[in-house]
Amino acid sequence: MIIDFLTEYAGFWRRTLATCVDGLFMAPLLILLSYLICGSSDCATLQNGTATGLEQFQWRVFLANDILPALLALWFWMVFAATPGKILLDCEIVDARTGERISFKQAVLRYLGYFVSALPLGLGFLWIMWDKRKQGWHDKIAGTVVIIHDEATVPLHQLEENFC
Repeated sequence: MIIDFLTEYAGFWRRTLATCVDGLFMAPLLILLSYLICGSSDCATLQNGTATGLEQFQWRVFLANDILPALLALWFWMVFAATPGKILLDCEIVDARTGERISFKQAVLRYLGYFVSALPLGLGFLWIMWDKRKQGWHDKIAGTVVIIHDEATVPLHQLEENFC
């Protein structure tokens, strides 16, 4: 199915600003959740005493610092098709071929793709500046694009035709 509304791809600076807004919004929420889980706003300060091996693994730290941020991002992508910053800037994450909402599999691949994008000094994120469809490596891995609704001038299928 081809999208029938007008749209254009969100560029690097808009997406960077959205990420900054996300940090302002999500950091207090994650600190609160970390406090509820660990009894402290800094889960990294937890001590396990004399435990060894698997017992030494700090499950609460892992949950608060790794799992919760991932679940929060996935929840926003699945429910709103965007994080708070992208919502504020009229952006939406959609399937690159159909323009429809992304699947759970695409959301997970996109999140894991962030690590791939970040590893070589953030080159996968900077790639958005040079890519014709404004896709970072995480978008390419997941088969997603980030579009803008308010400044729309071209239907998504026409953008696809122009850049392929």
